[in-house]
Amino acid sequence: MTRLTVIASGKGGVGKTCLAIGLAQALAEGGASTALVDGDLGLANVDVQLGITPTRDLGHVLTGACTAAEALTPHPAGFALLPGRSGAAGLASLGAEGLDRMVGLLRALPMEEVVLDLGAGLSLAQRRLAAAADMLLVIVTEEPTALTDAYAVLKLHRQDSRGADGGGRSALVANMVQGPAQATRVHGALDQACRHFLGQGVKLLGHVRRDPKVPAAIRAQAPLLTRHPDSPAAQDLRILAAALRATPLGKAA
Repeated sequence: MTRLTVIASGKGGVGKTCLAIGLAQALAEGGASTALVDGDLGLANVDVQLGITPTRDLGHVLTGACTAAEALTPHPAGFALLPGRSGAAGLASLGAEGLDRMVGLLRALPMEEVVLDLGAGLSLAQRRLAAAADMLLVIVTEEPTALTDAYAVLKLHRQDSRGADGGGRSALVANMVQGPAQATRVHGALDQACRHFLGQGVKLLGHVRRDPKVPAAIRAQAPLLTRHPDSPAAQDLRILAAALRATPLGKAA
């Protein structure tokens, strides 16, 4: 069965796309067949970060020009990329039926793990895709605005996913932190808010340390785990991937 993991954040600039790339590579390194999908149809940039020029993308799939499997671009890092389309009208133009069809196409990919990198924000289209996920990973940093926006994502997700296939499953990933202690503080602030206002806390699935090797890999247009496999952030991404793989499908987080 394919696990659909959606990577989201309310605020931009929290390192979401780089984390999604690293998670996809770490999952593949661990032996899981993995696809990384760039779900930002308006401002797609995963292919740019990876330094590749694909011939087919998600836009071709949604118009019926090719299947999702045909649009996959294998990457030397071990995962396959389904690129978005920069400059397209965006997810909002698909409508509810188109978004549901997109989810079905992604779930039909011959992969154990599908990682969908959503654009930052809280649009209805993004919320609908998040609600269909087996796991929503909300990326947050220590910044107050990132904490506030992450709470908004979690609140809306719990409203949207009631009765949906995703079951409201969500977890935090504390990104660009100094270490476990800071990750615990970031998680504690959000967990307390969720318990107080939403009646249920939120799990911390993992953290990724602030690491100068991350921007270096981005500048080199190479995956972090390839460019700097022993860096602190690369180590944390492997731990995060293992935690995700250890989370059974269909069991509430």
